[in-house]
Amino acid sequence: MTPEPYEAQLLETPFHARTSSLCSTRQWGNWSGFASVNAYTSVDMEYFAARSTAALFDISPMTKYAITGSDAASYLNRLLTRNMEKVKPGRVVYAVWCNDAGMVIDDGTVFCLGENDYRLCSQERHLPWLLDSAIGYNVEIKDITSGIAALAVQGPTSSAVLKAMGLVGIENLKPYSLTEFDLDGHSLMVSRTGFTGDLGYELWIDPGAAELLWDRLMEVGSLYGLRPMGSEALEMTRIEAGFIQAGVEFFPGDLPTRPDRLRSPFELGMGWLVDFDKGHFIGRRALLQEKKTGSRYALVGLDIEGNKPALHSFVYQGKDTEVGIVASAMWSPTCKRNIAIASLKTPYHKDNHGLWVDVYVYRELKWERIHASCKVVDKQFFNPPRRWATPAGDR
Repeated sequence: MTPEPYEAQLLETPFHARTSSLCSTRQWGNWSGFASVNAYTSVDMEYFAARSTAALFDISPMTKYAITGSDAASYLNRLLTRNMEKVKPGRVVYAVWCNDAGMVIDDGTVFCLGENDYRLCSQERHLPWLLDSAIGYNVEIKDITSGIAALAVQGPTSSAVLKAMGLVGIENLKPYSLTEFDLDGHSLMVSRTGFTGDLGYELWIDPGAAELLWDRLMEVGSLYGLRPMGSEALEMTRIEAGFIQAGVEFFPGDLPTRPDRLRSPFELGMGWLVDFDKGHFIGRRALLQEKKTGSRYALVGLDIEGNKPALHSFVYQGKDTEVGIVASAMWSPTCKRNIAIASLKTPYHKDNHGLWVDVYVYRELKWERIHASCKVVDKQFFNPPRRWATPAGDR
């Protein structure tokens, strides 16, 4: 019997039996139709595990597409703004793709598994757009989200954990590279990627071996401070790293009804991902025009006075000139700063004089309004050397 809409339940990831038994808070969220843990026990403890030892996060709900065929590379070169001809097998790249108006539809990672064999990972689902963009190309695109179980192991001791699990030589894997290991007869792909801005890896395996992988990691990881982490702690780490997120710093190009709410790669600080020399790609003409005339907005980091997060606050210049809005904000325990990622109107992102935000704090049944000065800074607040070091250290 088909359940009523109000009875429909979220899908379970291949690790659900393990994550649900450890989730004492019973706080769950919806990630692309899958049940995802918001917090297992304590958000603070999970955050500090990611920054001090190692944290384990279930990324199985991430949307994954297999893109194959003789025209796969050419197709991706037309779809994405960066030059995919430069990407060799065994490498992973960050990429964005746009609509015809040059507005970002989404961002994600592209895994080059072999010649004309790619995997595209993103937060949102985009199969109709991918298929429409493939007209005229000899390419096959499949949604393989449910066919792959995936975990992120992030933090200073993440390399040590994987070495202890028997992944010999994992410390020599370079950032944004991938390799494969054997795990009791199962093929385990490991990429040096992640969403925390720290040393870390993502592990990809057949769903049938998911619990084996989880148990092995938790067993050896107990000596290295490994603990499961929910999405709330992950959100803290990604803000510190200055990473953007769909639905927060930008809205996917196929969702808003008002075009002025969309953002281009240049307006998100992703101009380095746009290669005009590679030939035609979707949105190229509009982006060329934007480069000539200038962008409407700029995504920046803010260093804010005090310790009260300015989430969703307006940013002002001078007395009362509204110049932007805060998209993400937090008090950073690691950076010891009140930080934010904000979208400012140009050219105010270049002016650090007289910028301030209104912060509203709820205290004992009363809202208090705080005027806090701020300044524009690099939005990559946290970028430790260990993130890039090869070979990777053990702590």
